[in-house]
Amino acid sequence: MRRRIGHCLLELVQGDLTRETTDAIVNAANEQLVVGGGVDGAIHQAGGPEIRQEILRRYPNGCPTGSAVMTGAGALPAKSVIHAVGPAWKGGRQGESERLRNAYRSSLQLAASHQYESVAFPAISTGVYGYPVDRAATDSLETIIDFLKQPHSLKLVRVVLFGSGQYGAFARALQELLPEP
Repeated sequence: MRRRIGHCLLELVQGDLTRETTDAIVNAANEQLVVGGGVDGAIHQAGGPEIRQEILRRYPNGCPTGSAVMTGAGALPAKSVIHAVGPAWKGGRQGESERLRNAYRSSLQLAASHQYESVAFPAISTGVYGYPVDRAATDSLETIIDFLKQPHSLKLVRVVLFGSGQYGAFARALQELLPEP
């Protein structure tokens, strides 16, 4: 599913984030930036030890929830990995929505600050952090769309979703936010 926003294409695909050839891919990281499971584990496994070594050298104190930091991509086909820390779901009354939006916004700002033209995201916080996929879809896509309405270098923002359930939730949210003409 695709939508054009200004000069940028927003695209939803079902697939494997570690195979993306975008300038940057976004990792769903934890505050300590230690290797976890899910997307994080897959990125570190496919990218090799260089990513972890750079994290330890450059970010020994980790990264707060709602923020993002960047490293090289090791053996991955992307140029860089943006490590974004989304919130754990605690019922929705502890600022989770704003923290998730900040994680996406911080990632987009990092990509744009490096004059990147393309970036690929996973569904941040929807795995072990338990963020409801339908809410995450709306929160993340609203943030991406708002960012893309401002001046930036990006020409492609791709959301790479794991499985038909995630894809369906994001497709429904995108159709609501930007109905097909």
